[in-house]
Amino acid sequence: MDTSSTIAMFLNFGLLGVGCLAVAEKFIPLFPSYVLLMLLGLTVSDGTMLAMTIMATSIGSVVGAIGWYGLGRAFGSHRIEGLVTAYGKYVLLRPSLYRQLTDAYRGNHFWVTLIGQTLPTVRIYLALPAGVLQLEPRAFVAATAIGTVIWNMPFLSLGYALRGSGHDPVSIGFWVVAILITVEVAIILGLRFYKRSIAPPRRTPSRAIAAPVPAEEVA
Repeated sequence: MDTSSTIAMFLNFGLLGVGCLAVAEKFIPLFPSYVLLMLLGLTVSDGTMLAMTIMATSIGSVVGAIGWYGLGRAFGSHRIEGLVTAYGKYVLLRPSLYRQLTDAYRGNHFWVTLIGQTLPTVRIYLALPAGVLQLEPRAFVAATAIGTVIWNMPFLSLGYALRGSGHDPVSIGFWVVAILITVEVAIILGLRFYKRSIAPPRRTPSRAIAAPVPAEEVA
């Protein structure tokens, strides 16, 4: 069964099928999520159904993220690292990427989770180290939900807008992703530069100046 027929089969179940596709996308990354979202947007009939589709895909994505979070929390650091080392390459999760995602949580957990949900590949696997580190579940779910809506809404809306236009949704989606990532990187770098500019300068410890020795003592 090819990908297109699989999507068509799920669409036969309406919003429930759309939600299930969003869950499956978190565990089976057959193609970029923006492609799936834009294809789903092309099938939407009106504005009301678009809003409901955004909600269904967002709920499905959050459920998928909770699944990864639960796996990380249940298996623990040692076993997850072993599984990633042995099998991660088959699902685009290299050990180096897993370590980078884990190290990212040295910062603000909420914002790392939120921003991570708007980055390709990262948005799929970030919940795994979050579970291993046992981040606070409610904050994790809230940040995941906000980030998921920020990611899903533009691509579903763009797919809906492109219905019957003859434009290639995949190529347009690629450029939208590139623009989103560029904007995010610019914001992150700008915030870092701003924090450094307002940070008080470090004071170097002053060295004590030795008092001159009287000539009489030298003699």
